[in-house]
Amino acid sequence: MNKLQRTPERYTTEEYRKRLSKLRLKMEKQGLDMLILSDPSNMSWVSGYGGWSFYVHQCVVVGPTGDPIWFGRSQDAQGAYRTVWISRDNVIGYPDHYVQSTECHPMEFLCEKLTDMGWDKGTIGVEMDNYWFSARAYERLQHGLPNAKFQDATGFINWERAVKSDKELEYMRQAARIVERMHHRIADKVDVGVRKCDLVAEIYDAGLRYDEWYGHGGDYPAIVPLLPSGPDAAAPHLTWDDLPMKNNEGTFFEIAGCYQRYHVPLSRTIFLGKPPQEILDAEKAVIEGMEAGLEAARAGNTCHHIADAFFNSLEKRGIVKDNRCGYSIGLSYPPDWGERTMSLRRGDMTELEPGMTFHFMTGLWMESWGYETTESIAITDGDPEVFCDLPRKMLVKS
Repeated sequence: MNKLQRTPERYTTEEYRKRLSKLRLKMEKQGLDMLILSDPSNMSWVSGYGGWSFYVHQCVVVGPTGDPIWFGRSQDAQGAYRTVWISRDNVIGYPDHYVQSTECHPMEFLCEKLTDMGWDKGTIGVEMDNYWFSARAYERLQHGLPNAKFQDATGFINWERAVKSDKELEYMRQAARIVERMHHRIADKVDVGVRKCDLVAEIYDAGLRYDEWYGHGGDYPAIVPLLPSGPDAAAPHLTWDDLPMKNNEGTFFEIAGCYQRYHVPLSRTIFLGKPPQEILDAEKAVIEGMEAGLEAARAGNTCHHIADAFFNSLEKRGIVKDNRCGYSIGLSYPPDWGERTMSLRRGDMTELEPGMTFHFMTGLWMESWGYETTESIAITDGDPEVFCDLPRKMLVKS
């Protein structure tokens, strides 16, 4: 372990080595000699690295032997020294003239290093469908490693992350306490005339401030608070403005608590004034559907079973939701707190296992309004663990 480490380790070195052993077995089965991981969540899960450096090219390389290699901008190597479990010798920084240059590319530097190590042949897995791996990066790797073959390894690590360890579940329970606090703050502060930007400031304060009772503070979530009101709530991913909140409008608040990069999203809806009957009917249908879905959220069932139970309940009331009702969650970096693996949708036959964690996203977005009440859950050997303890009923402030 390098002596410069300052950031507390999330896991022991033994845990990282267990992960590495599992990865190598999977690599062998799929005929991969090497993995180049660009997803910062996967980089973190394999190496421990955490830093806001994913706006430049970086990766973790899992080679045929030895510990992983961290590769990134030279100035970010200082962050790697302080967060990764691997030795300083396994941290490679590229010179700054490679950063956002039209003359040269960081992957050219990586190719030189891999060639020097004798890792320039065989089959290399890369995350082709990934926010952080560009077409130019792929082209430069192909050019610089002409004797290697490349294979799409999108999701290779993501699926390994699907079943959470006891430590990961502990982090998510801590994130749940944070998001509960955030929603309590919203309920206390929201009112007609309150500017949305000021309300968001309260949300961030509640999500980040150290709590003496729980003994921890929050991390930055991968997605900013989403809180559209009235007709704008028909759009699920609008953020905020600096205008006052209005009477006779509903607002859903989709936010997440985050601790050690582990996320627990939770949505609730608040109506200022008297809610129309269509929203009250939707609330009843969604809560009934959620209860049906939670009943199906058991080890041995599938993602399909949860979704089917939920959608069947909605359809009995004549409500159509034409998008999935959930997804796998856990360790994440911007721009998404999902793991990009399992979806709670009809037809996803992934078998549920204890330790899998999901955001049960039961939101409705109609032509002129929206409604969200959601839960984050963990699959167990019996009833699912619902991470948060917060009333599902819509809060009405008149």
